Amino acid sequence: MLVGPDTFRRLCRARELLAEETEQPLTIREVARRSRISPFHFIRQFEALFGLTPHQFRIQARLDRAKRLLATGGHSVTEVCMEVGMSSLGSFSNLFARRVGATPSAYQEQARAATEEPGVLPKQLFPGCLTLMGGLPASAFRNFREASAAAAPVECGSVRQGAAYANQTHEHHG
Repeated sequence: MLVGPDTFRRLCRARELLAEETEQPLTIREVARRSRISPFHFIRQFEALFGLTPHQFRIQARLDRAKRLLATGGHSVTEVCMEVGMSSLGSFSNLFARRVGATPSAYQEQARAATEEPGVLPKQLFPGCLTLMGGLPASAFRNFREASAAAAPVECGSVRQGAAYANQTHEHHG
């Protein structure tokens, strides 16, 4: 489904509203109203654009925040449950285990065991592609180095740059 630029901006803003960490999160109906889209159409367009319904997106945002809190903070599982806006510890633990693949306490233990410095996310919690890139030597990024070496060093506002621009402009217009 293609959406116009205005609708795209409104849906992106709606996604930000859904992910906000507020004491009283907006209802899906309220987010749709603020997006100036009917609730049913809003849900359809949101899912088509982002691959999740607004409700699924909000749940995923809460679980992502819970993972960060469990990995970096000194919070108990119960505190994290309440902090991310879940009202039942049992429902939170069950949902977390189904979506993440480990119970909140097991995830917390693994994250803390892998953390070398308190408050710093361990490498194991970064996406695989970033971990892989971080371990590569500088020579692996040959294209970036070649591109920067091939580019002529031109300083902003230099006389040479201004003269080259003037010559190009004159050639095209004169």
